[in-house]
Amino acid sequence: MLDQPISNEVALRIALAARVLPDVSVRDLIEALQTNLDGEITETSLSKLTVTQLKRSFGNIYEVDEGEWEGEEANNQDIAAFKDAVRILWGEQDQCSQSLPIEPYQDGDMPNSIRVAVASNTGEQLDGHFGSCHRYLIYQLSANDIKLIDVRSTLEADLSSDKNKFRVDLIKDCPILYVVSIGGPAAAKVIQANIYPMKVEAGGVIREILADLQKAIATSPPPWLAKILGVQADKRVKNYQAAVQN
Repeated sequence: MLDQPISNEVALRIALAARVLPDVSVRDLIEALQTNLDGEITETSLSKLTVTQLKRSFGNIYEVDEGEWEGEEANNQDIAAFKDAVRILWGEQDQCSQSLPIEPYQDGDMPNSIRVAVASNTGEQLDGHFGSCHRYLIYQLSANDIKLIDVRSTLEADLSSDKNKFRVDLIKDCPILYVVSIGGPAAAKVIQANIYPMKVEAGGVIREILADLQKAIATSPPPWLAKILGVQADKRVKNYQAAVQN
């Protein structure tokens, strides 16, 4: 477990760095950082981390001279991954410093709206898998308006004994979830939590994707969406069939 609270920026860097390392989980990376940084994981301490320090934490390898490595695990692809990870931990990746336009919201501000979770790794993009995305973007959406109201990190999910349950609990106030992909067991837990998973394998700019959802809300929503919106059961299929005929 973490010895100390860490900032959102540091959590984001760790999550992104773990993704580029071969066979390294977020938990593994945190343990390595705690060892190398004496338990103090901050933006300042990360800025002093070297590739050699990080690599030594995961295998029998050392740097002989600058740019030259030895050891049974020393291959170009492996070393490149650790260099990329350190750059991310330093904060040199653009996606680590992106500021998202979170808007203030209180329940009741947007009548007839719904809440949507989006599995994301970069900016306002739908580009995440349910079980591996490093955050969920939370939108409040009506037929006429879209607001990004929260960003929820999934860093702690990797430290949980039930990662899927942790992620479901993180978005349990969102009746709709957009993902690039989701496994069967995870999908079952999502559905059991009364969350409707929407898989868009191609991903894309989330506001453009949500615009299609807005159109459905404004016209005649399909039965599953009508249910979320509170449309009476005897009117759901009728409305959807009318929309198809048009």
